[in-house]
Amino acid sequence: MCESRRIPLNVADMPDLCDFTFNSTHRFVDPATNEPTSLQLGVTTNGQGCRLASRIRRDIVSTLPREIGAAVRKVGQLRKLGKGQSTAIEDAIIDEAMRRRMRWVAQVSEYWPYTQIAALSHSNMASILDGDVHTLNPVIPSAAPASVHSFSAATLPGKIFLVGSGPGHPALLTLATHAALTKHAQLVLSDKLVPAAVLALIPSHVEIRIARKFPGNAEGAQQEMMEAAVEAACRGLNVVRLKQGDPMIYGRAGEEIIYFRSKGIEPIVVPGVTSAIAGPTFAGIPVTQRGAAENVIVTTGVGRQGKDVRIPGYERGRTVVMLMGVARLPSVVDAMLRTGNENGRRSGTAFPPHTPVAIIERASMPDQRVTYSTLADIVQAMTSIGEQRPPGMIVVGWAVLTLGSRGGEGDTTILDDPTGNDDEERIKLWLGTSRWRVSEGIDDRWTEL
Repeated sequence: MCESRRIPLNVADMPDLCDFTFNSTHRFVDPATNEPTSLQLGVTTNGQGCRLASRIRRDIVSTLPREIGAAVRKVGQLRKLGKGQSTAIEDAIIDEAMRRRMRWVAQVSEYWPYTQIAALSHSNMASILDGDVHTLNPVIPSAAPASVHSFSAATLPGKIFLVGSGPGHPALLTLATHAALTKHAQLVLSDKLVPAAVLALIPSHVEIRIARKFPGNAEGAQQEMMEAAVEAACRGLNVVRLKQGDPMIYGRAGEEIIYFRSKGIEPIVVPGVTSAIAGPTFAGIPVTQRGAAENVIVTTGVGRQGKDVRIPGYERGRTVVMLMGVARLPSVVDAMLRTGNENGRRSGTAFPPHTPVAIIERASMPDQRVTYSTLADIVQAMTSIGEQRPPGMIVVGWAVLTLGSRGGEGDTTILDDPTGNDDEERIKLWLGTSRWRVSEGIDDRWTEL
């Protein structure tokens, strides 16, 4: 009767008769005022486990900071200010000014810790919309576990440390990096992709500035960070220039070292676990493996000032790890597949379309996402799964399917077949009937570390 009258129907405990299901919801409040905020969370199991949906909702809520609702409210205020500041000037100027301000709102929403967003004052918001974010002192919780080891290189003030924070998971910080952040830093100049979980280790009295890097401003932000480091060191402060991964692996450490030396300061370089190796490991990919991958090349998808770079050609026993290439994925894939290399973007043989590839986003973090596919289908796969989760990397080569999926048998006999006659059959065994596969999250046992 309901269907004949186009009336949506929900029947308790009978999901087959339901046109819709109800969410288990939670409305977040502002802890300062105890007033409800606009942030509401809903979880549904589509009729398969209502009580379990409530438990999942509680678990999600318990992992989010108390200030999350207030952070949403502040971003809403920031958006209104950003859209409404223009006066009666030419429309083109108004539009450009608004776009610039909204880019800052997007940067704050994407990269700032929730606690810092929730603490924004009206004057802070005005500074952000003017692009003057480096004057803000982030409100980041302090947690500095003691270590039985020491990092004594910072016994005197006025030093600059170039520090690698690893791929993202705080457990992957080296002892030297941990000591630099928790014991010696008086100013931290951080790249924007360093996760909040790492920044949370820094004592609350230490000033933190986040690099103001966005498309079109990368060079300016880089120069600003270097100048700020020198200025603070000359005032006697210990400065930590915090970078993701290892500072010497596409971290622009070389140009910073040269700049600091030109100002009479010899920086201390603290290595970090590079995401080029740790990222694939978290995705179940050994970048080298007997019988599948005899060597690995680490490259980038974008050169200096946004220029294209030459991509290495195909070799059956080689793994190619490309950092900073996901945003240019269609162009990268085209350069790898194009026969004849007419565009000059590849040095060597074209890749077969069925070559395995993995896109790893936010490696080692709880919201890590890995998309497994082939070069022929990876662009469509990434388009289908939604927005990117920076930072991301591309891994290409037969090492990608070596271990199969989690718990799978894998294949370490690839190089036993130098002709590649069985490659397409390997792909079918690996992906099954799908053209791609997506894996979310990391091994739960990492929560114990």
